[in-house]
Amino acid sequence: MDLKKVLIIEDEKSISDIIKFNLIKEGFEVETSYDGKDGLNKAETLNPDLILLDVMLPMLDGFQVCKKVRQTSSVPILMLTAKEEEVDKVLGLELGADDYITKPFGMRELVARIKANIRRTDLIDKLKKEPSNIKDFGTLAIDLNRYEVRKNDLPLELTLREFELLKYLAERENKVFSREQLLEEVWGYEYYGDIRTVDVTVRRLREKLEDDSSDPKYIMTKRGIGYYFRRP
Repeated sequence: MDLKKVLIIEDEKSISDIIKFNLIKEGFEVETSYDGKDGLNKAETLNPDLILLDVMLPMLDGFQVCKKVRQTSSVPILMLTAKEEEVDKVLGLELGADDYITKPFGMRELVARIKANIRRTDLIDKLKKEPSNIKDFGTLAIDLNRYEVRKNDLPLELTLREFELLKYLAERENKVFSREQLLEEVWGYEYYGDIRTVDVTVRRLREKLEDDSSDPKYIMTKRGIGYYFRRP
């Protein structure tokens, strides 16, 4: 069986080395890079199964790398952020990162996050081989098996997290879920981030789904509670 490949883009060699050591011990193939420019090049040429991406990097910072990778690839991106910099977490998610973990972090948690994100991608690859299973909402069509969304018959480019959130809500029309419930159900493990993760993902989804994201027709807010999907 082919080993799963993780690309670590982290300029602090001591941190990179200890992550690499632990991931190899867990059965991963690991590539490393110490600056954003080289990391972007390796992301484009090595076809990793997951990218572990630090925010603060020389040459290109993590945000720039994330944005450029997302233009051509849906590879899971797990960002490393400084504990006190909440804005880093939100911006990373805005740019298409799938997940983040704050420094300092426990190696067990990091490995669990990496495995969870790769398992999710493997499941989607398997589902994409299944027959279509389309939920039709008029101008919006969601293929639940193939992880594809079309609006007015044109494909929409969603990240994995965006699609999973949309799928979860669309399969449960008109049922309201709190942010905490969505973190637990959609993100799929005990989540150590804050609930703004859900707000950011909803905002990104609305920008792609809605004619006017400030006046949504699909993903609705229940003030003081959370979100729900409504058939227009």
